[in-house]
This record gives sequence, structure tokens and C-alpha cells, in this order.
Amino acid sequence: MRTFTTFDEVIKAAGEEIGTSDWLEITQERVDTFAEATGDHQWIHVDVERAKEGPFGGTIAHGYLTLSLVPGLTDQVMTLETPGAKLNYGVNKVRFPSPVPVGSRVRAHVSIGEVTEIPAGYQLTMKYVVEIENADKPACVAESVVLLLS
Repeated sequence: MRTFTTFDEVIKAAGEEIGTSDWLEITQERVDTFAEATGDHQWIHVDVERAKEGPFGGTIAHGYLTLSLVPGLTDQVMTLETPGAKLNYGVNKVRFPSPVPVGSRVRAHVSIGEVTEIPAGYQLTMKYVVEIENADKPACVAESVVLLLS
């Protein structure tokens, strides 16, 4: 776990891969709970019997469920304890190259991209690759933007 307490530490880490989270199993219960929270009950996610005959041979996690795991997985790798508030500003790019079968495990590779000074503090670009255990392609590749207010 790496802790950043100053803006200078964050700036110096620009371009670095910070680390990799632990593996997390994707359970049907997690997928069903996400479906309830979002209202996305598409059968490829929640109908176990029908999904067995579908294109993936079983249920798969929602892409946005995979993306929503990034903050928790990142917390295993790094923490920002810089002065001021930290705000999610947006997402520059998100791709879901491979579906995540229920029962598989994922983990996140976390990198700091560009750090730019702005009038209110700093704009930080974070890069994530969410890998599926024993899969050729990642589940998710994402780039988010965080505002570190001073």
C-alpha cells in the first residue's frame, strides 16, 4: 500500500504503475445486488439457467459493475491523504474488452497518469487495467480524472 500525503509525492509518481490489488471473486450475489441497485436485469447477468445457453455459457458481470469495483480495488494499492478534498471529476475513457464470467476473479493494476496544476489544486489522471484471472484480455481498461483540491 502506498500513501501519498503531499502534492509533490503525487507529481513525482506521474507515469508510474503504483501496484496491483488482491484478487476479488465475482459472485452471482454481487451481480444480482448490482442489478437491483441499477435496475439492469438483463438475463445475461441475472438469469443463471437462460445464460447457460447464451453466448457466454453462464452469467456475466455488468460492465459498469466491473468499473464500480475500481475504487475499492484501488484502496488496496494506494491512498491519497493530500490536503483538501478529493473529487471525482469524470472518466476520459472506459473499455470492456472481455466479459467477466460469474465465479471468476479480477484484480486491478493501478497507475498514475498525468498530474496537472489547476487554480483549485491539481487534476490527476488515474489509469486502471482490471484483469481477469487466466484470461487473455482485460475486463476493463479505464482512465479517470480526480481533482485534488488545495
